[in-house]
Amino acid sequence: MPNSFFYLLKVSYFGGMILAFDTYYFNDTAKTVALAFNWPDDKPHAVYTETLTGIEEYVPGAFYRRELPCILSLLKQIDLTDIDCIIVDGFVYLDDNATHGLGAHLYEALNQKTPIIGVAKTNFATIEKLKVPVLRGDSKNPLYVTAIGTGLKAAVNNVAMMHGSYRIPTLLRELDRLTKDGV
Repeated sequence: MPNSFFYLLKVSYFGGMILAFDTYYFNDTAKTVALAFNWPDDKPHAVYTETLTGIEEYVPGAFYRRELPCILSLLKQIDLTDIDCIIVDGFVYLDDNATHGLGAHLYEALNQKTPIIGVAKTNFATIEKLKVPVLRGDSKNPLYVTAIGTGLKAAVNNVAMMHGSYRIPTLLRELDRLTKDGV
C-alpha cells in the first residue's frame, strides 16, 4: 500500500481532527471562522468564530501580516492536542525558493508542530514546483495545494478526497459562507 494512501486512511479515520480557517474582511473588521472535521466529512464537528476590529490594510506580498493575527487569535479558543493539520485559504509558499506565505508563517508560529495545507482558488505564478493543481468534480479550474510539515502528495490526496462533487469541497464552501454570514 503506498505511503500516501496509508496516511490518508490514518488521518481520515483514526487520527485527529482537521481545522480549516478562512477570514472575511469588511471596513477595518475581520471575521475569522474555523471548522473542525475529518477529511471525508460533509458536516463540521465544531465551528469556531471570532470578529476583530482594527485590522490593518492589505499589503501586496505580505497577506500573512493581515490574516495571521486573526488565525492566531481564534486559535486561542481551540485545543490543538487532537488536531492533525490545519488548512488555510491561500498558499504555504510564495515561490519555489520556499519564501514563506501565510501557511509557512502559521507553521512557524505554531513551533513547527502542526502541519499546514494551503488550498488556494487562484494560481500564484511565482510558484511551480512546490504546488500541485487539484481538479475536483467536473471542474476545469484546479485548486492549488501547498503543504509544510506533511508530504505534498498526502496533502493533495486528502484535499482531493474531501466531501463534495464540485471544485470547492463542501466544508470549504461552507467555511466561506460562514465568514460572510451576518456581516
